[in-house]
Amino acid sequence: MFPAGLAWPKVRVLQVLWALLAVLLASRRLWALKDFQECTWHVVLNEFHVVGEDGVEDRFFEQEPMDTVGKVFQTLVDSPVDPNEPNLSLQEYLGFPYYLKINYLCDQKLSQDLVRMGHLTGLKPLVLVTFQSPVNFYRWKIEQLQIQMEAAPFRSKVSEECIAEEVCSMSWYTPMPIKNGSVVMHVDISSNGLGTFIQDKGFHVNINGFLKRDHDDSIVYTVGEELYNLSPEHFVGISSRPLWYTVDQAPVLILGGIPNEKYVLMTDTSFKDHSLVELSIDSCWVGSVYCPHSGFTATIYDTIATESTLFIRQNQLVYYFTGTYTTLHESNRGSDSWVRVLASECIKKLCPAHFHANGSEYVMALTVGKNEGFIHFGTITDGQVSFEMLPKQWSVCQQIAVYTCNIIWSEYIAGEHTLLLLVETGYGGSSKLYQVVNYNRVTDEMDVVYKVPEFVPEARGLEFLMILGTETYTNTPMVPKGISFNPYNNLIFIWGNFLLQSSDKENFIYLADFPKEQTIKYIARSFLGNMAIVTETEEIWYLVEGTYRVYQLFPSRGWDVHMSLQLMQQSSLYASNETMVTLFYEDNKLYQVPGGALGETLGHPRRADTSSPGPGFPLQLVYLMYKHEGRLVKRPMPVEKLLMYQQYTNHYDLERKGNYSTLSFTNFCPFSVMRLRNLPRPQRYTRQERYRARPPSILERSGFHTKNSLAIYQGLVYYLLWLHSKYDKPYADPVHDPTWRWWRNNKQDKDYFFFLASNWRSAGGVYIDMDSYEKIYNLEPEAGSAFQLQTQVDVGVVLANPGCIEALVKQEVLINRNSVLFLITLKDKKLCYDQGISGHHLMKTSMMVNVVGSSGLCFQETHLEPHMQGNLMVPVLIGCPPGKRLAFDITYTLEYSRRQNKHYFDCVHVDPEMPCFLFRDSVCPFPSPAQFTALLPPPLCALPPLSSPAGHPPFVLRHLTFPLSVLSFSGQANFFSWSQPPSNPIVFYPFFLIQDLVTGDSGSFQGSYVLLVVGGGPTLESIRDYSNDEIYRFNSPQDKTNSLIWTTRTTRTTKDSAYHIMSYESPGIEWLCLENSPCYDNVPRGIFSPEFFFKVLVSNRGVDTSTYCNYQLTFLVHIHGLPLSSKRALFIFMVSTSVFVGLVIFYIIFCLLWPLMVKGCTMLRWKINDIIASDSYYYCASISGISSMSSLRHSRQGSIVSSRVEEDGAEPREAMEGQLMTLASHLPPPPATITPPLQGPS
Repeated sequence: MFPAGLAWPKVRVLQVLWALLAVLLASRRLWALKDFQECTWHVVLNEFHVVGEDGVEDRFFEQEPMDTVGKVFQTLVDSPVDPNEPNLSLQEYLGFPYYLKINYLCDQKLSQDLVRMGHLTGLKPLVLVTFQSPVNFYRWKIEQLQIQMEAAPFRSKVSEECIAEEVCSMSWYTPMPIKNGSVVMHVDISSNGLGTFIQDKGFHVNINGFLKRDHDDSIVYTVGEELYNLSPEHFVGISSRPLWYTVDQAPVLILGGIPNEKYVLMTDTSFKDHSLVELSIDSCWVGSVYCPHSGFTATIYDTIATESTLFIRQNQLVYYFTGTYTTLHESNRGSDSWVRVLASECIKKLCPAHFHANGSEYVMALTVGKNEGFIHFGTITDGQVSFEMLPKQWSVCQQIAVYTCNIIWSEYIAGEHTLLLLVETGYGGSSKLYQVVNYNRVTDEMDVVYKVPEFVPEARGLEFLMILGTETYTNTPMVPKGISFNPYNNLIFIWGNFLLQSSDKENFIYLADFPKEQTIKYIARSFLGNMAIVTETEEIWYLVEGTYRVYQLFPSRGWDVHMSLQLMQQSSLYASNETMVTLFYEDNKLYQVPGGALGETLGHPRRADTSSPGPGFPLQLVYLMYKHEGRLVKRPMPVEKLLMYQQYTNHYDLERKGNYSTLSFTNFCPFSVMRLRNLPRPQRYTRQERYRARPPSILERSGFHTKNSLAIYQGLVYYLLWLHSKYDKPYADPVHDPTWRWWRNNKQDKDYFFFLASNWRSAGGVYIDMDSYEKIYNLEPEAGSAFQLQTQVDVGVVLANPGCIEALVKQEVLINRNSVLFLITLKDKKLCYDQGISGHHLMKTSMMVNVVGSSGLCFQETHLEPHMQGNLMVPVLIGCPPGKRLAFDITYTLEYSRRQNKHYFDCVHVDPEMPCFLFRDSVCPFPSPAQFTALLPPPLCALPPLSSPAGHPPFVLRHLTFPLSVLSFSGQANFFSWSQPPSNPIVFYPFFLIQDLVTGDSGSFQGSYVLLVVGGGPTLESIRDYSNDEIYRFNSPQDKTNSLIWTTRTTRTTKDSAYHIMSYESPGIEWLCLENSPCYDNVPRGIFSPEFFFKVLVSNRGVDTSTYCNYQLTFLVHIHGLPLSSKRALFIFMVSTSVFVGLVIFYIIFCLLWPLMVKGCTMLRWKINDIIASDSYYYCASISGISSMSSLRHSRQGSIVSSRVEEDGAEPREAMEGQLMTLASHLPPPPATITPPLQGPS
C-alpha cells in the first residue's frame, strides 16, 4: 500500500479518496452482514385444502366465511367450546378461506435446515393483522382493529423420501382473518425473540375484487385478459407516470402509460407482485366537432384507484369498473364490463382526490370543447358512481370575468368542501396568466385567492423568497402544472418550473433550490411530512414539508456512491440498465406520538413504525434489464443514505499528520442521537383495538399441528372477531369486555380443563386455553432517552392550526448526561369543533417538531439502514375518537328501579337480553270487610259506597298481571276508570354508560341528553318508526293533542321548549300512553297483560358541552302491564258480568227444573220400554205356528186348574193366565197352508 502524500497527482488523489469513501461507507454494512445474517420473512397465501403443500400461492379474492370447522368442533366435548353447551352455537364457529404460510429466507434462499433450527431453538412468528377502516362510515363502524396471532408449526408434505425421524420440511401457519367493511389489511411479521434474528417485515394483503373463478376453476381478471410477457419495449425508454389512488383505502392499484397498448399494471400487494392486464374496452375513437384531437392512440393515460372502483382515461373517453366486494356492499355491485361515463363530454385529464370524506370518494374530470370552463365532479359511494358538472350556473371563465380560460388542475379540500382550481387565462394572446380559484360546492361561490407571478423571481443566493410583489424577476416565465394540498399541515404547493409553498392560500414562499430550468411532472406525497418530486427529465428531488431546502436525489453524487455499493454487493434490486416506472409512498414510517394531554383530541391512527422515527422514504417501481431479461421490482428510495453520502462527499477534510494524510468528515448535526421518552400509552391516541389469539396446544409429542387443529384455530379466531362485532349493542354487559360472554360459564372449570390436558385426555387432541383469546387494553410505548448534545440545540414547534391547538415547550438540561430534555404538551383550545359521532368528520391538523439546523443533516445509524432525525410530524385528529360509545346500563337500571320502586316485576316469559319494566301501579282504596264477588278488568278499581263506615283502612289494588281477575267483597261497589295518572306511579330510571372500546374504560354518563320515543309496536315484528310529526306529539311537553307517551318532572327543556333535557340526576320518567298515543288501549295477546316495545333514542347533541362526542343510542324498552281504555275496560266488564249473570241464571233454572225433568224423562222412558216390549212379544208369538197354539191352549187350561190351589200372592198371575186362555179359546183354527196374520190384543 502506498503512503498518502501530497506529492501524488491530483487525479490519483481523488480516485483514492472516492475508493476510500466507498469502503468507509460500506464498512458498517459489511459489519452488519458479518454479525447479522440477512434473513427475511417469506409469506404466501394458501387455501385450506392446500395447507402443507410447497410451491403453492393463492390469490386473495374469496370473501365469504366457510363452514370447514363445524365437524371438528363437534368432537370438542368436555372443553371450553363444548358444542353441547346451550349458550353456544356451531353456526358461530366458521372459518376463513385462507391461511398465511410463513417461512424465512436467508441470503434470498429458503433452507429447511435453517427453518428447522429456528423451530428447535424456540422461534415463533408473531403476526399482527391491521384492518383498515372503510370509507362509508354510515354503513360500517369506524374502528382501528388489530389482531395478533401466534403462528402454529406444521409439517409440510414431501414428495421425495424423507429419512428424518420427525420432520423434513415445515412451515408456520396462521389464519388470514377477514372483517366486514375492510378490504385493505396490513400484516406485520415479527419474531418472539428466540432463535434466528429476523428483521420485522410489513406488507399488504388486500382483497382483489377484480378476480373471479372461471368455468375451468382457474382464476382470471374481470377487467380484461392477463398477460404473462413483460416486453422491454413497454417499459424501456418510457417516461414515468404518477400512481393515483385513495390514500390507505385502495386495495388494488392500477398504473397505465404503456404506449399504444390497452395495457395496465395491476396489483393487490402494493407492487410486491403485479399483473399485466389488457383491458377489455372498445378501441374505437369516438369524437365530434367539439372534441379537439390530433389522433388516436390506445394508450391508457390517467388511472385512479378507489376502494372498490377503478377509473381510466383513454384519449378523451372515461371508463370505470366496480369490483366485486361483498364485504363492503349489501349486494354484489360488481361490474360485468367497463362502463363509459360522460359520453357527450371531451375529457382531457382526470384529477384524483387523495382522501375520502363524508362516506364517499371523489374524482374530477377536466373538459375541453363545448363545456370548457366547467369541471365534472364524480362521487363514489358504495361502488355507485355519479357525476355533476360544476359550477352549477356560470362557468369559471364567466365568474372570473374572462372570455376564455383553461382549467389545468383541480384539488379537492374535503374538510372545507372546496375545489382549488388552477386556471390559465389569456392563452390566446402574447402572455398567459395563471390564477388559483377557490370554489365552494355548498354555496356555489367562487373567488380568486392568488395570482401566480408572470416570471420566476430572482432569489440571489437565498434558499427561499417571500413573494411580496416588490422582488425582482428573471426573464423565465412561470408555467404552473398543478396544485397539491396536505390536509394535515394545510400546506399548498403550486408546482411547474418552480415550487411555491403556502399555508394560508394567500402568502406564498418561493423555494429557490429547485432550478427553473426543470419542470415538475408529478409529485409523490406521504402527507406525513415529506414529498418527492419527479421532473420531465426523470430527476428526483426531495423536500421535508415545513422547511425550505430542496435536495436533489437523482442524479447526484450520493446516488453514484449508493449505486456503486449496490452493484458491488450484486443486489437484485439494482442494475446498470434500469428505467423508473413510477414513484410513490407506502406506509410512511413516521414515529407517531402526542406530546401530552389532548382531552379528546387524538393522534393519527395510521400505522407507526416505532423502530424508526424518521420521516419515511418513497418507493420506486423500476424495470431492470439484466442479460437481455427484464423484470419489474419495487424498491425503497434510500433518501437517508443518499443525503448522507452526499453530505460526506461534499464535506470532508484531508489533514497532514506526519508522513500520512488523514481523512475526516464534518458532522453538521447539532446532536448525536434523538429519542423519545415518557410517552403515554399509545392506545388512547392511536385508537387501536387489539386482540390476542394463540393456537390451541397440540397434545402430540412432536408439537406439530394437524389440519384439524388448524381448523380449530380458524374457528376460534373467527368467533373472537364475531364477538367483537356483536359487542357493539345497545345493552351493556355486566363486564366491559367482548370475550366475557365466551368464557363466563367455563371460567370456574379452568383447572379441570387444564387437568385433562395435563393427562393427555382433552377431546380432539387439543387444549384450548381461555386466557389465550383476549382483548389487550394496556399496550406499552417504546422507552427512550433525550437529546444527546453535540452543540447548542434549539427546538421549534410549528402548528398547522394555531387557532385550534396550542403547544407548550419546557426545556430541562441534563448536564451529567450531556443531554437536554424537551417536554412538549399539546392542548386543544376547543374552538374549532362542535360535536360529532364517534370517528366521524374528524378535523385533520398536525404539529411539526423541528430541531433547528437538523433538516437533512442528522441521521441515526442502525445495523440495517440510517434514519433521518430532527423532524417529527405528529398528525392530530380533533373530534370524537373512534371506539367511544353510549350504552344502556341495564344492570344498574334494574337495581336502581327495584330499590326506588320497592319491587320489580319481570315479564312472564323472561328474556335475559331484554328485561321487562312494569307500566305503573294502580291505586284504589275500598273497605276491608269485603265479601261478595265481582269481575274487575284493569285498570278498573272497586270503590267503597259513598256512605262507607269510617275507620276502614284503604286497600291498594295493584295492576293486575292478566286481563280479568276475580275479587271477592261484600257491600256496594262503584266502578270507574282512571282518567289521570295515579298518585303512586312506577318510575322508569334509565342509566347509561360511556364505554371506551379501546382502553377498556367504562363509567357512568353524567352529561345531559334528550330522550325521545321514535318508534314502537306491540310486538317485535310490528315495530315501526314514527314520523317527525309523531315524534313531536309523542314526546314534546308542548303537545296539545293528548298524545304523550311519557312525562317527567324535569323542568329543563331545549331552547325551543320542544323536548325535555334529562341528566344523570333526573327523577326518571313516568309512562302515560294517553288517548292518541300508539300504546293506548292495546289488546292483550293471550291471557297476559298488554305489552309494548318502545324504540327509544338518546342523544346529547346540542345539550351537552362537556364532550366532543355526539352520542346517539337507539334501544328497545319492553313495557308490560299496560292499562286498557275506559271504554274497552267497561266493555270487558259488561261482557264479563253478562256472561257471569247468564251462567248464574242458567244454573238456577237448571236446578229448579231438574227434578221435573228427571220425572218426565223417567215416565217417557217406561212408556217407550213398554211399547218396545209389547211389540217384541207378539212378534215372537206369531212366529210359533198353529200347532203350538193348540198345545198352548190345553197347557194353559191345565195350568189354570192347578193354579187354583196356589197362594193368594199368585192371584195376579193366575188372572193373567186366565185371560190369555180365554183369548186363545176364542181364536179360530188356522188354515192348513196359510199363516194367519198377527193380531194385537183386544
